[in-house]
Amino acid sequence: MSDLLVSIRHAKPDDAAALSKVFDAAWREAYLGIIPGITLEKMLSRRSERWWRSTISRGRPLVVLDLGQGAVGYASYGRCRDRSLPANGEIDELYLRPEHQGLGFGRRLFKAVRNDLKDRGLDRIAVWALADNARACAFYAGLGGEPIARVEERIGGTPLAKVAYLFR
Repeated sequence: MSDLLVSIRHAKPDDAAALSKVFDAAWREAYLGIIPGITLEKMLSRRSERWWRSTISRGRPLVVLDLGQGAVGYASYGRCRDRSLPANGEIDELYLRPEHQGLGFGRRLFKAVRNDLKDRGLDRIAVWALADNARACAFYAGLGGEPIARVEERIGGTPLAKVAYLFR
């Protein structure tokens, strides 16, 4: 019998390569067929290992889900950037490698980030998801998120709806 060591910790510069791979795999799984192909490829190419290393050292809080052999998921978060929402905190991104989805790791990562935001005095948390990403919308609704806003954004010339979920 083997024990699985699950840790959620702040990202380190050494995580940059793994984060680049998580981002690429998760975005391909989530957005293929939603975001136009050329646009998706451009978005993926921008998140190189160098980009992640820079983000880790200067960006918003970033935590990784580490199963003992490096990052297999991540979340970035902080103060809510959209002043029109009734939220003071925001989870910008929460992604897992596809093979680690549906196993409860996303819930653990979300809960850890939510607790950290609450510890920072940010108790009303917003999360945006593309409306066509049914899996993400179901995930946030299943965690108790209340849809509070819907906007349309042009991504690669294609209008795509985004839904904001609020967690109190």
